[in-house]
Amino acid sequence: MHVIKRDGHQEAVSFDKITSRIQKLCYGLNSDFVDPAQITMKVIQGLYSGVTTVELDTLAAETAATLTTKHPDYAILAARIAVSNLHKETKKVFSDVMEDLYNYVNPLNKRHSPMISKETLEIVLENKARLNSSIIYDRDFSYNFFGFKTLERSYLLKINGKAAERPQHMLMRVAVGIHKADIDAAIETYNLLSEKWFTHASPTLFNAGTNRPQLSSCFLLAMKDDSIDGIYDTLKQCALISKSAGGIGLAVSCIRATGSYIAGVS
Repeated sequence: MHVIKRDGHQEAVSFDKITSRIQKLCYGLNSDFVDPAQITMKVIQGLYSGVTTVELDTLAAETAATLTTKHPDYAILAARIAVSNLHKETKKVFSDVMEDLYNYVNPLNKRHSPMISKETLEIVLENKARLNSSIIYDRDFSYNFFGFKTLERSYLLKINGKAAERPQHMLMRVAVGIHKADIDAAIETYNLLSEKWFTHASPTLFNAGTNRPQLSSCFLLAMKDDSIDGIYDTLKQCALISKSAGGIGLAVSCIRATGSYIAGVS
């Protein structure tokens, strides 16, 4: 049975190599409970000839996650495997990733479809030395498995269905999107976010630095009028807010009660 490496080469599946890779990510975990060899044995059972190393890492992370009920350190290990896998699949340099996101071309219609704004890219390129050197990628390993997979699934910007950002890239993009050319403030915000002193709400994480910089979380609306026009004007407004991930609270007290008399439909 062979595995396909990231560079396209094939090599025989090695129990010891898989175990060694997992073992390197077990630093600081309770060795009385966390057993890399046990994970490897379960991973080997799920392999097939021609499996990629990306799939192998994914299976190892998911296997470790299933063992979380035995000890919570398995959740940390699962996240480390998943984060390491993402790091191997993405570019390290923040400014390079931002260029890729801006230069994205939709493969279906061949149109330039930038995922970040031109303003954001220009700020990043003008200050790339400071921004690139300020990112601390080891902080990606502080997430647990559930938290990281949530980021990967919903928050990290993707190119052709694959995450192009790392969590630290996302946080720096958000910081630059908020503070623009105030690089000192952007770096301060990045550090506070990445050290988990606070977090922004989903719309900010989704949209900061992009061409749709709608960063607000909650919108409180009242029904425009008790009429067809009023109801559907309000519905349109709700749709536009929802489009950019805003949450909606709607007051409908002006709408008549069930069974109320309607004078006519003209």
